[in-house]
Amino acid sequence: MQQGILNYIIKEPKVILDKNPLLLLIHGYGSNEEDLFSFATELPDHYYVISVQAPYQVPPYGFAWYAITFDADMNKFSDDSQAIESRDTLVQFIDEVCAKYPIDKENVNLVGFSQGAILSYSVALTYPEKVNKVVALSGYFNPAILNPKTDLSAYKNIKIFGSHGTVDQVIPVEWARKTSEFLKPYNISFEYNEYPVGHGVAPKNFFDFKEFLLK
Repeated sequence: MQQGILNYIIKEPKVILDKNPLLLLIHGYGSNEEDLFSFATELPDHYYVISVQAPYQVPPYGFAWYAITFDADMNKFSDDSQAIESRDTLVQFIDEVCAKYPIDKENVNLVGFSQGAILSYSVALTYPEKVNKVVALSGYFNPAILNPKTDLSAYKNIKIFGSHGTVDQVIPVEWARKTSEFLKPYNISFEYNEYPVGHGVAPKNFFDFKEFLLK
C-alpha cells in the first residue's frame, strides 16, 4: 500500500514508454482498493494501474467516498458536500501521481464502480482537462456534485463508456438510462451498454470496456 493524499496500490506498466497512460480504479461504497485491483492483471500492459482507497471508513473493513443515509421511510440520501470534497481530492491525487511517476498527463483514464462511477462522472464534467476516458460501471449522474464548464469546447476530447446491470438491486437501471440525456448538452462521446446482471461487472462488460480503452 502506497501512502499519499489517498492510500493506493499500483501496478507499473510492463511496456515502458516515455510517458505511460494511467488507469485510475475508483471503488464503490463499503469496498476498498483491493476490489477493482483484482482485475489489474487483465488490463493492458502499457498502463499504470492505480487503485485508490476512499477516505471515509465504513465498518468493519470498507471505505466510502461519501456518506449515504436513510430516513425513517428508507429514502436514501447522499452527502453531496462530502462527495464534492472527494471529487476534488481525487483530482489532487491525479496531480500527485502524475508528478511522482512518468505518467502521460494527457492520458489519464478513470474506471469507477457504483459510487466510484458517480464520482468519475463528476470529475470528468468538473475537470475535463484532467481526464481522457471514463468507464462508469453501475453508477449514475448526480448533477448536484458537478461544476461544469461554460466553454463546451473543454469537453471535446472526453469519451465515456457507461454500463449497468438490468436487474441491479442497488442502483436502478432507470437512473443510469438518464445519463445520455444529461450528457447531451456537453457533446461528449458516450457509449452505453446494459447486461443481464445485478450490481456487478459481467465478463462481457469487462471485455467491452477493455475494448473501449484500447480504441
